[in-house]
Amino acid sequence: MSSSFFLKTKENPKFAKKGKNTAGTKRKGDVDPTGKGKLRAKKSSSKYNEEISSDSETESATAPKKRQSTEQIEYEETPQEKKLRLAKLYLEQLKEEEENKAEEASFETDLIAGRLQEEVLEQRGKLQRLIAKDLIPPDPSEIRMFRGHKLPITCLVITPDDKYIFSAAKDCSIIKWDVESGKKIHTIPGGRKGTEDRHVGHTAHILCMAISSDGKYLATGDMNNLIMIWEAESCKHLYKFTGHKGAVSGLSFRKGTHDLYSASHDRSIKVWNVDENAYVETLFGHQDSITGLDSLSRERCVTAGGRDGTVRVWKIAEESQLVFHGHDSVCLWSVNKKKPLSTVKRAHGCHGDAGIEQPHWVSSVAALQNSDTIASGSHNSEVNVWKCGQNYRGLQPLFSVPVSGFVNSLKFSSSGQFLVAGVGQEHRLGRWWRLKEAKNGIYVIPLKRKPSDPEETKSAE
Repeated sequence: MSSSFFLKTKENPKFAKKGKNTAGTKRKGDVDPTGKGKLRAKKSSSKYNEEISSDSETESATAPKKRQSTEQIEYEETPQEKKLRLAKLYLEQLKEEEENKAEEASFETDLIAGRLQEEVLEQRGKLQRLIAKDLIPPDPSEIRMFRGHKLPITCLVITPDDKYIFSAAKDCSIIKWDVESGKKIHTIPGGRKGTEDRHVGHTAHILCMAISSDGKYLATGDMNNLIMIWEAESCKHLYKFTGHKGAVSGLSFRKGTHDLYSASHDRSIKVWNVDENAYVETLFGHQDSITGLDSLSRERCVTAGGRDGTVRVWKIAEESQLVFHGHDSVCLWSVNKKKPLSTVKRAHGCHGDAGIEQPHWVSSVAALQNSDTIASGSHNSEVNVWKCGQNYRGLQPLFSVPVSGFVNSLKFSSSGQFLVAGVGQEHRLGRWWRLKEAKNGIYVIPLKRKPSDPEETKSAE
């Protein structure tokens, strides 16, 4: 018996009222016109079911005998039959609930499987989001500039939630900015040389910084060979790491952990555990000063040498390294090839007199993680945005963004909605040139997308 039948008959006030006036047996004077007794009642039971399920709201005023027979059926149901009916109804309800749960579980499983697949592809470096084709140049009026440092910006990071920017400069200060408003949230002032014992902060040019993937720790490195660890939210100083014998030129947290990798002009790589405030190990291999370092989620880091012209992938656990030669201007590499997949020579043009032109140095590069979009900076008053070709074979210029000065640092936001450039009048590692017309500051460059096809939008509506 269906659940609809049970609920409708139970809630029918007419039926309930009439049930009080009948005893379920024949009264004196009642006549059975067929002479078949209960046999007639069983026959009408099937008919009663059909009438309720198809039209439970109407009753025929000309069929008193039908109502009488149905009333007899209800009250002639034995306790065992009632138990059986209710048991069947209960089982149907359980079955329906289990089916709903199974559908929900299947949906959740699909979502989890999708996330896990993305995470696995990301860890292997095979997750790809092809967004470069949709990017268009921003209007110069849409580019915002934050000013607060007195000397050239040398490095910056964006918090994982894209709400804040940390920047550092040759004035030894650190500033925390609110991205939306452009206002300073906190400033850690720099100290003068010789005040190291009493000043909380840096007293030499800050060259690099990194933030953990959970946004808990901020690490900064300077030309006094020091690494300082800060609480990112409050900018409270926590630890100081010593051990490098040269300027600290690169820092990166391993994604998903608080393991910190550092690179130095002393040609070494060091591994630290920030949670434990501990040094782990040192790796050697570069033949000259290391100028940059980065890492993702695997227990590996990538470094670039300056004058030794090599790029190296360090396998931390195995204490081994892969060496890549042939670096020139902007290059695109695969860990499976010893030579770059693509090279763009003189990516930012040349400067100097005719016949003795020299290419503009590439002072910063950045990649939007798991995508085909790259940016590079120099001191030719432009930030170049590039698209990786199919299968990462080839670099195609997308557009340039006007920025005056040395672009010493570039970072994409996690969402891919904007690009931040740290700019100064001088190169972050020296004073070979000085561009007086440039301003020391941070440029927030929106990454605009092509508008959707009107025909597609119209059809979707």
